[in-house]
Amino acid sequence: MHTPYPYLTSNATRPAAPWLLVLLLLLGSWLGSPAARGAEAPHIVRDTLLLKDPKGPHISEAYRYYTEPFSTPPDPERVEALWRAGKLQPGPWHKTLNLGILHERVWMRLVVRNTDPERLRFLWSIFNFADSAALYCRRTGETKFTRLGAGSSWVPAADRQFPARSLSFPFALAPGETAVLLLRIEVHTGGVYLPTYIETTEHFLAWEMNFPFDRYWVWLLGFYLGSALFSLVLYAFLRDRIYLWYVTYVACITLFLMMEDGLDAMLLPAGLYRVLWSVGQYNLMMLAAAAGIRIMQLFLRLRAGWPRLHRTGNWLAGLAVGFVVLYAGLYPWAVRHNSLLLVQILNDAREVLLLTVFGYGWVALLALILSPRRRLAGYYLLTYFFFIVGFALFWLNHIGLTSFNPIYPNALAWGLFCELLVLSALLTGRFRHTLRHNERLRTRQLRQRNLLGSRLIAAQEEEREQLARELHDALGPNLVALNMAWQGPALQEALATTPAAAAVGRQSELLLRHLYDSVRSMSHSLLPAQPGLGSLVDSLQALGELFNLYGTPAVLIRCDPGLNELPAPLQLATYRIAAELLNNAIRHAHATEVQVRVRPSNDRLEIVVQDNGRGFGAAVPEAGIGLRGVKARAAYLRGQVDINSSPQGTTVLVLLPL
Repeated sequence: MHTPYPYLTSNATRPAAPWLLVLLLLLGSWLGSPAARGAEAPHIVRDTLLLKDPKGPHISEAYRYYTEPFSTPPDPERVEALWRAGKLQPGPWHKTLNLGILHERVWMRLVVRNTDPERLRFLWSIFNFADSAALYCRRTGETKFTRLGAGSSWVPAADRQFPARSLSFPFALAPGETAVLLLRIEVHTGGVYLPTYIETTEHFLAWEMNFPFDRYWVWLLGFYLGSALFSLVLYAFLRDRIYLWYVTYVACITLFLMMEDGLDAMLLPAGLYRVLWSVGQYNLMMLAAAAGIRIMQLFLRLRAGWPRLHRTGNWLAGLAVGFVVLYAGLYPWAVRHNSLLLVQILNDAREVLLLTVFGYGWVALLALILSPRRRLAGYYLLTYFFFIVGFALFWLNHIGLTSFNPIYPNALAWGLFCELLVLSALLTGRFRHTLRHNERLRTRQLRQRNLLGSRLIAAQEEEREQLARELHDALGPNLVALNMAWQGPALQEALATTPAAAAVGRQSELLLRHLYDSVRSMSHSLLPAQPGLGSLVDSLQALGELFNLYGTPAVLIRCDPGLNELPAPLQLATYRIAAELLNNAIRHAHATEVQVRVRPSNDRLEIVVQDNGRGFGAAVPEAGIGLRGVKARAAYLRGQVDINSSPQGTTVLVLLPL
């Protein structure tokens, strides 16, 4: 299998295994330093780049470059004259042209020759964002340069001269033909980092097809997406904002990395692609850093323990977002109107603010390392370490101090991978901790509710007991005394004087007796037969015997003897429910027989009240006060009530958990 970009990468560093990431990142800065590069082989400067298939020297061995202000009109003939005057210089021996923070136009001059016996079609590609670029060619025998093509990275891949993620310019050479190429590049984003390659069209297309797999982008993007979706699942359970900030963080960093390797030009819609570059690649990093501040604040609980540090973070995050909005509005306008000073101010302010935001993260973590929360801060410091080392190497390349890339696709992508791996574990731990905390909170609330419910029931029982005693001890004896007085000889003789008076006397006597029986039944419904002493079975049997004094309907009570072993609160609730349902059946059903069955069944207590009356008919069962009270009491005990009514009778089933 051939090496991607065979002409250009014969000496390129091979991808390191992921497990070597930490070691490579630690050694990156030193290896990329001038001292370390001094041990390299001398830079071979060639006059002509020999193009042949499949392998050849790297492009950096032959090109010369020159920079000029953007305000100077672009003229390839003038640049050629400067070359003849010795003004062009060889590129740094980094296999890429890295000039760091520079706001000037760049020209690259290269003499190429096709050493293949066949006519070949080549592509000179720029694998980084360029506001504009153009390729000029002067063949043997020609006196002036001809522009072969021009383009801009603002245009999505499908609309470019050669549709690809890179900005590629095609040219063809006959066998043995030599040509002078001038590549003009204008980059206003504040960093001249230009990996450029020349490749045959066939090898370029083969490399493009395998690029997502050879550079691990397929499964890296899959991991980023899976991490974000996993965080959304956690948010759906807990509604904790830290998971939404995590998704925002992953999205911004992923878009940043896609823009770095040109994947955005191939994968994103044209409108979204232009919006992202209006925002700016490094501004997406700033938005990610702002989201990272919010994640750190929530994870370390800075609001409670470090209010000033928390407010500072909020201020920095807000300032970062505000700057990004300002940049997105002013930068495209400044580029279109050639306002170069404003472009430079925006880019320099971005670099300063970006470093300030990252510096805040380290200050906050180091402050918490010295506090009682050092363990929590230590966990989070591990995630921050992976990302900040990868970003440090990336940023050093960005400003031109190094050109070191120890691992494909870049150190930042693998730093993000390790960071998300650790951060996902930490957020999962936070998720489990929150679940346990919520469970304890719900248990405490349930206990408080049960305690309040018990106090309420106790107050209700005390009130019922007092009412029952008043009925039994005060109203009952008075009714008995009135009945006895009504039956006295003097009153009876007076009532017997006329038939009408005798009829009124008999009717009044019946009403007094009925009133006395109603008061007695009500007192027994409110209070068991033997308050404080009688068992559930005895109380229900006594209630049934009391109702049977009327003769109709006949009340049949069936109770399991084991009911007396139930807890006292459950016995009392069972008595209240059975008494209320029995009272409803006697008063409203017009039945001749009412049966009450109470028995334990598996892990539930069954209370069944069945009558052979007329049913509810068109009436709504829930409208009665009695049934509403039964349902409320059953719901409090986590039980359920089932009502089955027909013209042949009604059956009410109440199930209470034991």
